[in-house]
Amino acid sequence: MCWRIWHLARKRKQIAWDDARRLAKRRLEREQGRNDAADDLSELSEGEKEKGDPNVSEPIKNLSRINSDTQIWFDDTDKSKHLYIVLISMHGLVRGENMELGRDSDTGGQVKYVVELARALANTKGVDRVDLLTRQITSPEVDSSYGETIEMLSCPSHATGICGAYIIRIPCGPRDKYIAKESLWPHIPEFVDGALNHIVSMARALGDQLNGGKPTWPYVIHGHYADAGEVAAHLSGALNVPMVLTGHSLGRNKFEQLLKQGRLSKEAINATYKIMRRIEGEELGVDAAEMVVTSTMQEIEEQWGLYDGFDLKLERKLRVRRQRRVSCLGRYMPRMVVIPPGMDFSYVTTQDSLENDGDLMSLLGSDDRAQNKTHLPQIWSEIMRFFTNPHKPTILALSRPDPKKNVTTLLKAFGECQLLRELANLTLILGNRDDIEDMSNSSSVVLTTVLKLIDRYDLYGQVAYPKHHKQSEVPEIYRLAAKTKGVFINPALVEPFGLTLIEAAAYGLPVVATKNGGPVDILKVLNNGLLVDPHDQNAIADALLKLVADKNLWAECRKNGLRNIHRFSWTEHCRNYLSRVERCRNRHPTSRLEIMTIPEEPMSDSLRDMEDISLRFSIEGDIKLNGEIDAAARQKKIVEAFTRMASLNSNTGIVYGPGRRQMLFVIAADCYDSNGETTETFQAMIMNVMKDAGLCFGLGNIGFVLLTGSSFRETMQALSCCPVNIEDFDALVCNSGSEMYYPWKDMVADTDYEAHVAYRWPGENVRSMAMRLARTEDGAEDDITEYVAACSSRCYSYSIKPGAKTRRIDDLRQRLRMRGFRCNLVYTHAASRLNVVPLFASRMQALRYLSIRWAIDLSKVVLFVGEKGDTDYEDLLGGLHKTIVLKGTVAYGSGKLLRNEDNFKREDAVAQGNPNIKFVGTSGGQNIAGALVALGIK
Repeated sequence: MCWRIWHLARKRKQIAWDDARRLAKRRLEREQGRNDAADDLSELSEGEKEKGDPNVSEPIKNLSRINSDTQIWFDDTDKSKHLYIVLISMHGLVRGENMELGRDSDTGGQVKYVVELARALANTKGVDRVDLLTRQITSPEVDSSYGETIEMLSCPSHATGICGAYIIRIPCGPRDKYIAKESLWPHIPEFVDGALNHIVSMARALGDQLNGGKPTWPYVIHGHYADAGEVAAHLSGALNVPMVLTGHSLGRNKFEQLLKQGRLSKEAINATYKIMRRIEGEELGVDAAEMVVTSTMQEIEEQWGLYDGFDLKLERKLRVRRQRRVSCLGRYMPRMVVIPPGMDFSYVTTQDSLENDGDLMSLLGSDDRAQNKTHLPQIWSEIMRFFTNPHKPTILALSRPDPKKNVTTLLKAFGECQLLRELANLTLILGNRDDIEDMSNSSSVVLTTVLKLIDRYDLYGQVAYPKHHKQSEVPEIYRLAAKTKGVFINPALVEPFGLTLIEAAAYGLPVVATKNGGPVDILKVLNNGLLVDPHDQNAIADALLKLVADKNLWAECRKNGLRNIHRFSWTEHCRNYLSRVERCRNRHPTSRLEIMTIPEEPMSDSLRDMEDISLRFSIEGDIKLNGEIDAAARQKKIVEAFTRMASLNSNTGIVYGPGRRQMLFVIAADCYDSNGETTETFQAMIMNVMKDAGLCFGLGNIGFVLLTGSSFRETMQALSCCPVNIEDFDALVCNSGSEMYYPWKDMVADTDYEAHVAYRWPGENVRSMAMRLARTEDGAEDDITEYVAACSSRCYSYSIKPGAKTRRIDDLRQRLRMRGFRCNLVYTHAASRLNVVPLFASRMQALRYLSIRWAIDLSKVVLFVGEKGDTDYEDLLGGLHKTIVLKGTVAYGSGKLLRNEDNFKREDAVAQGNPNIKFVGTSGGQNIAGALVALGIK
């Protein structure tokens, strides 16, 4: 036993030492990255030096902490606005009425926030429609309402018109299973594709209604939390519209906190919370976001400041350069803005006046007044039944039964302070439960500990802990605490914002709150309570005792809260929000994305004759009328018309219409040998796929697209040896998704696509930096050299010497982010080539672009890949499209250079057992045909 204790202690010290070394190394890398960026941006132009800027030397700490009253959304009466806004909150149980907040750790304040934000935005003048996209859940474990495809949200109580807000539920992952947010990551591509289909359909419908038939694309796409942030990033890239991100809670901050506790190793944390996958989702959101909405400056400085993609000082320097119209040298940082969440205060009326407390006296009165109790809220009776002396002030805590909410420390503070127990009761609203044993492990542990502490301190008759409450009853819970002249407390270890503090203030409840996080800013504005160290139970008890015992202080805090609460109204929030988005759009390029219309095929004279004759033939038979030709003559004319039609269709000058395709077959298997050279398998695979598809469906119904990591010149050279016509391809996507060509049209790169992916592309500024950073510290100078023959305006390509050591994709991307560069990186040609392309350029995004332009649903796309491939291979496996893996076609891939060992695993990115993926032994027709049938394609 002694040996085991010694061994565990030693192991814990080793974990702490390894984590300290990791953090120190990361700090050095970040510092080096910021120094590199600062050196490049240090030289000011003469115009800058002369103009100057009084804010340059202003300390960052003097930035306004809550500035919701500094921006105003003006109603534009001269030009009517018809805005379409998309909000995304992917996980949890999201619905408009009777929200089950606290049911689990995924269904909390974020759900309420996004639903109310959707309502408030839809009620803002100039906004026509707001769609809140979430996951559809048809599990028998939850209510059937979560399986409804569309739910129209009711209008706010103060609304002036018809509410245009809707919850849109997108199928994603297993249809009959509720999935916690930690397990949703592999299903994100499917959600992206489903959301894209919905947005495109809605854009066309709104365009027909409001914009003369031109698609009305979203004004902004706003992702909430890391998973929705990644979804929003992909949608923003596919549609070329601005993206906004709200983190709600951040993975890197949670990771550091868990490491400091020392209870779990890095591997255990990652396995439990998928924390590295979450952090990468947040980093991608920062890469793509125009704006990051935060609740407090603390969130910006202490939480977002931990991320590779954001540095407050660098962001501020880049902002100053943009204002002075000076080049930022390809670097970018999103704007972090503080916009506190809003609330609807229309329900707070004179009913909350303390002078009229007859209803409370009725509840606490004797039995002869019981008939009056039936008119009182049921939840009041449910709470009061716990108390021996219900007349005492109520200390109210309302949260999920989560360890980080720190309810156990509150109970200890209450239980060990005899004076506080004599003066007040304690009410704990900790979600809903039927049986503690049926709850999740963490919730069960918290509630069991609560019951044990109540028993230890003998708090029976002094603590209420009801099992059930409805969301509609929460206002009544606050009212009850206020009428007893009680106090609301939020003792969380860290609180990103603290919406419950604002709710409590709206009912005139003074508050005690944690000093870690958003409550600092909230109390600075409201001035209605006290801040405490959540780890210090004596400080918690003293603060509660001070507010409960000092009636003058209590009354002053109540008055201050009610006077300042308008600062957190939804009206104020939406005005500030839309003003900020307006500024973002001024920096964002206008979307050039158009949906190709399918032209009506002109009816030639012969076809018109054919239609006319065939119609008469069908109804007249052999009857002759007014000199009409007989049946034999009519039949002859029909045959001649068909012949002329076939002749016209064989004309190579006919107008091509890719939108007529019923399906797309996409080949994305680059076949390289160990040196990165294209093998003969490539040509054989293309020939077999095209031949087999033609036999199964007919060539006219299928469009073919080639996705490759090679340059256009290399692709043409490889196809020249293939016995297929290059013009049989509808599109060639080259250089890892950075270029697009249409062989049926011309051999010139699509300039619209180049403009589409160019956003945030650093261009020449990243050219030498990428090559320098890709080398390891012990690498030789010639390990990586520029491969000029494959370079283009949207792709810098580098050749890697055989056996050379290079950084993996995640490491290289991290170092570029630290310097403000936003790029997509792909190793290709069996790890002998590195392509650096724009952030929004990739083979998968190119496919989404084509699906929009050609109006082809992604579920009608079949993707052919090998068993391995380039480092973007995993991106091709998820989504609504069908995937056929051609075994034995790709001998060498680049996957070994994708991620480091301590990053997330492949199963966190690719759904296991995906029914849309089928394997075939060879590229032979029988196997492909069988796979297509198995995928439901006939």
